[in-house]
Amino acid sequence: MGWPADVPASAHLFVASAAELTGRLVVGGEDGHHLARVLRLRPGEGVTVADGAGTWRPYRVADAGREVTLEASGDVDREPPLTPRLAVAFALTKGEKPDLTVQKLTELGVDRIVPVVAERSVARPDAGRAGTAVERWRRIAREAARQCRRATLPGVDELGPLAGLAGHPGLVVAERGGRPAAELPPPAGGELLIVVGPEGGLGAGEMEALAPFARLDLGPTVLRAETAAIAAAVLLSARRAAGRL
Repeated sequence: MGWPADVPASAHLFVASAAELTGRLVVGGEDGHHLARVLRLRPGEGVTVADGAGTWRPYRVADAGREVTLEASGDVDREPPLTPRLAVAFALTKGEKPDLTVQKLTELGVDRIVPVVAERSVARPDAGRAGTAVERWRRIAREAARQCRRATLPGVDELGPLAGLAGHPGLVVAERGGRPAAELPPPAGGELLIVVGPEGGLGAGEMEALAPFARLDLGPTVLRAETAAIAAAVLLSARRAAGRL
């Protein structure tokens, strides 16, 4: 098993399924335009292609005309699975901050991204706007996965209430005064779910309802909500990659 980022390549693409990772690919549409007109790839340059579920294959550009033809330069491979699964739930904030959060969590290897509305969340979109936002976040996650050359796309959940996370066996709340990342025990159920509150933090009633099995300390200062989500992902993804979770 290996990582797409281990292979020298100028671009990374996704296809709908592993069955499409054949010896020869013809890439048209937006992806073909991006390769040929934006990146201006030339014959011989490397490209990695993944199915979004961990399977990938290296290719070389054979032709970069109106459609880009790719020839396989190696065997089909699998991205190494990391355990436990890592999920980050972040309380919705205003403006473009959630976009940044989704982008960076994807780059850091988070497996599942969970946007939620908490008591102190200022942003409270209606159903229509929430659906549009989730679709945008999924597009952002896909683009970020291409940039960082992940073979596995993260899941981006529908926007829901914070209370819906209660009962998750691996739930940890990021909070000043909690445990250092090095002291977190392995999560029950195989997934560590880190919850990051909005500006102003979580209310006492919310904490009681969530009943986390641990609290994670992110340092002595008060972080912005989006910074806290990213910091938690940095700490835990690094420890997971080193086999320390």
